[in-house]
Amino acid sequence: MADFPEGCIADIISFTTPRDACRLRLVSTTFRSAAESDTVWEKFLPPDFSSLVSRSTHPPIFSRLKDLYFTLCNRPLLIDGGRKSFSLEKETGKKCFMLSARELCIIWGDTPRYWKWISSPKTRFEEVALLLRVCWLEISGKIEISMLSPSTRYTAYLVFKLNRQFLWGFNIQAGDTSIRVSESGETVRGTAVLGAHLYKREEENWHNYPEERKDGWMEIELGEFFYHGRQEGELEMRFEDLSGHWKGGLVVHGIEIRPK
Repeated sequence: MADFPEGCIADIISFTTPRDACRLRLVSTTFRSAAESDTVWEKFLPPDFSSLVSRSTHPPIFSRLKDLYFTLCNRPLLIDGGRKSFSLEKETGKKCFMLSARELCIIWGDTPRYWKWISSPKTRFEEVALLLRVCWLEISGKIEISMLSPSTRYTAYLVFKLNRQFLWGFNIQAGDTSIRVSESGETVRGTAVLGAHLYKREEENWHNYPEERKDGWMEIELGEFFYHGRQEGELEMRFEDLSGHWKGGLVVHGIEIRPK
């Protein structure tokens, strides 16, 4: 293969994966040049990457598409007025999105008696929502299915914290989760206990358990969905606790949708 033209090598590498491309650049100087070319990394980026980057409040500066790829993997890009973020899964280049708390539908979210909008360190967005007191908790978000990467199984997560200063009412009671395709009505339902991590895991058989993220927030699964590329409509994600028990101290960061 050392006798192949560099352009031919680049075409071959573009049919592999980002990980393979990074490994193949060590073979020789010709392979290095080919593996770092825009021909290769344009194939690894989503087809609509230019459109998504143009929707950013602060578009990234890059000289090569490889640089853009890893920028999108390591630093989520704020889009649509800073109400969503877009990033890539490093191994595959599949698209990931996060809806900010402001982009969600939070019942009574604009009523100061029940919710307070605050800034918080280590967040992607300008504001998060702090629950003061409600007996009816309902949080939902929507995203156009066509924005996702085809032939990909996605999982949606509610990203949150429980503020101990304001915390009350989040014990072992479960809320309902769902993920639904608006066009077909296909729905996956489950349950989740947001405060389960405050108790010993072995005391209860909680299938859907909150996990701590690398950024210090907690997340809990709302459901999963396989996008084969032909579905239409919106993907609707929801968490609700209609038990009537009063509660407070929940801090909502947003809902994240990423490949499973």
